Amino acid sequence: MSLLIKNARLVDGSGELGTADVLVAEGRIASLSGGDAARVVEAAGKVLAPALTDPHAHLRTPGQEVKEDLASGLRAAARGGYGAVLAMPNTDPVVQEPEQVQALLDEARKIPGARLFAAAALTRDQAGERLTPAALLAQAGASLLTDDGRTNEDAGVLARGLIYAGAAGLPVAVHAEDAGLRGGGVMNDGRLAAELGLSGNPHEAEAARVARDLEVLRYAVRKLEPLGRRPLLYFQHVSSARSVELIRAARAEGLPVCGEATPHHLTLSEDAWRDFDPLLKVAPPLRTTADVEALAGALEAGDLCAIGTDHAPHTRAEKERDLESAPFGIPSLEVAFALLYTELVAKRGLPLPVLIERMTSGPRRALGLEPARLEVGAPADLMLFDPGLERSVEPEKFISKARYSPWAGWRLSGWPLLTLVAGKEVWRDAAVA
Repeated sequence: MSLLIKNARLVDGSGELGTADVLVAEGRIASLSGGDAARVVEAAGKVLAPALTDPHAHLRTPGQEVKEDLASGLRAAARGGYGAVLAMPNTDPVVQEPEQVQALLDEARKIPGARLFAAAALTRDQAGERLTPAALLAQAGASLLTDDGRTNEDAGVLARGLIYAGAAGLPVAVHAEDAGLRGGGVMNDGRLAAELGLSGNPHEAEAARVARDLEVLRYAVRKLEPLGRRPLLYFQHVSSARSVELIRAARAEGLPVCGEATPHHLTLSEDAWRDFDPLLKVAPPLRTTADVEALAGALEAGDLCAIGTDHAPHTRAEKERDLESAPFGIPSLEVAFALLYTELVAKRGLPLPVLIERMTSGPRRALGLEPARLEVGAPADLMLFDPGLERSVEPEKFISKARYSPWAGWRLSGWPLLTLVAGKEVWRDAAVA
């Protein structure tokens, strides 16, 4: 069905593109100057942008569907303005076989929600010892290899993984924390952790592993470049100023590396732990306000190239355990864009095209995909949002099975109203006629 979105303010990662009447037909942007359509949406005062891409989400399928499943996760993503989501492989069983990747992609195609990209494990059972078949996984449709949820302790295994994945055209994502330094820490190591009597996870645990993995990447580049290929190393959920410094220097050197920031590390600090709320327990932990500022600055400067939600749903009963035993993770697919629009654009002054770029083309480039653009002929994966629409975060109304949030009650603006994937409406807010 054709759709005309009238009088929309267009913004993509390249900048502000003015106001236009966008005609969508046959799954693509057919015109930016109007035309006949079966359905018309009046978008005066609203912003049309490419639908978001989340390079880091846990959809818990297979085996953990009590926490989330493909239907709830992909529909929640669509509500949050996402047109595509990359699902992590640390499920039960671990996604590590080509047939598993194919089955997930086939199942997702039947769901009216965001498009699914599938990540597969870098090593067998994510144990960090034996590599999975990178070439076969790429042929099956895997978009990335990672042992996310576990750290890659053996540098030799990671080096071989980067080489084989790079030869197959796949990036490798890493959870960068040194297990020995991290220990059993549940929050940022520092004065507040000591005051609260909680075990600390120091920022050096992350920075030490980032530094090591950059050296491993340098080795993999040297091995692959004579073959005309380059690996890409993707650092997930970067949390500290020191890690940002290391990644910035590596990018300036020309190393193929991308760093990711998350909504929680960009908007929350360790100070929130004074309420002893297990909803705030994430890995790596929430850091200091200085780290939050460093992450926001690095995002604007391009030192961090993407925003990933690290959407990590658990049951409410699990998250309400004591702080030492509650699982790590925050669900955020449905609030991420409105949260970051409010906190970074409206309050901090981050240019809107920069936020859009880090949530669309930045992740897509890391996955080897074309950047998202609002131009004739481009796929009609689109998000319409209202900068002036202010609402409270109401977790009880989430589509996700994880109906809790550390941002509950926060007043946010910029809520997505309409999400299109290949020209089809996969989310429409009641505010859209």
